[in-house]
Amino acid sequence: MATDYATLKKGGFMRQKQKNNFSLRLRVVGGQMTAKQLAKVAEVADQFGHGYVHFTSRQGVEIPFIKLDDIDAVKAALAEGEVQPGVCGPRVRTITACQGAETCPNGCIDTENLAVELDQRYFGRDLPHKFKFGITGCQNNCLKAEENDVGIKGGVQVQWQSEKCIQCGVCVKACRSGAITLENGKIEIDRSKCNYCGRCAFGCPTDAYETTPGYIVSFGGLFGNRISKGEPIIPFIEDHDKLLKVCDAAIQWFDDNANPSERFKFTIERVGEDKFNKAILDAYEA
Repeated sequence: MATDYATLKKGGFMRQKQKNNFSLRLRVVGGQMTAKQLAKVAEVADQFGHGYVHFTSRQGVEIPFIKLDDIDAVKAALAEGEVQPGVCGPRVRTITACQGAETCPNGCIDTENLAVELDQRYFGRDLPHKFKFGITGCQNNCLKAEENDVGIKGGVQVQWQSEKCIQCGVCVKACRSGAITLENGKIEIDRSKCNYCGRCAFGCPTDAYETTPGYIVSFGGLFGNRISKGEPIIPFIEDHDKLLKVCDAAIQWFDDNANPSERFKFTIERVGEDKFNKAILDAYEA
């Protein structure tokens, strides 16, 4: 019986140069694995591979040199440690994320739980080509959100509260965009310069800024044979449900309009940015 390589690839088993050897990509959500999972991965790599793993550029974990005859045994062993194979090919890939507000002082959003939510919502969905999400918690952009088909960057909308302000000027110095000025005891924020980084609020010693977390979403990023920076359509999305609506709209638009083996960016270019932008704005305003 012929080996069904397409099905194996869909299940995370990628053919190697060495005949009947596969590199198994594992399902990792937001760059997080438990100690129990890591122990099982190490055990499987020792027993069935060459005793090492490869960490990919997108927070993936791969076990090389899995033999064709061992594939079922490998999947069973991994399941004992609550480890699942990942996916390859034309479908939604691993959701990547930085640590976000849970542990990072600069984090504006809970990237870890958002990654889990998007993984449960989209992971493995078949599409005309691969589709990548990347989530970064702030303007430091550790995950390089704009390189992804859909990139999500955390931010905060700030509102100055005069009654709490002591005019120390810390926020003015903290703002890297030059959006904040202090004159005659009053703070002014130039909204056209603000990039929602939240440094003013995080640095304020008297909590004189009210903050509203939200998301800056970019579309159509690429980092491969052609490099293209994803661009936002809506400057700042405060509502979590609206974030999910625009993500749903982006994936569905790609599914409806893309040619086979055509990346999201190229579909947008071919069909028209105006038509794609309208679909996103319609979803946001619904």
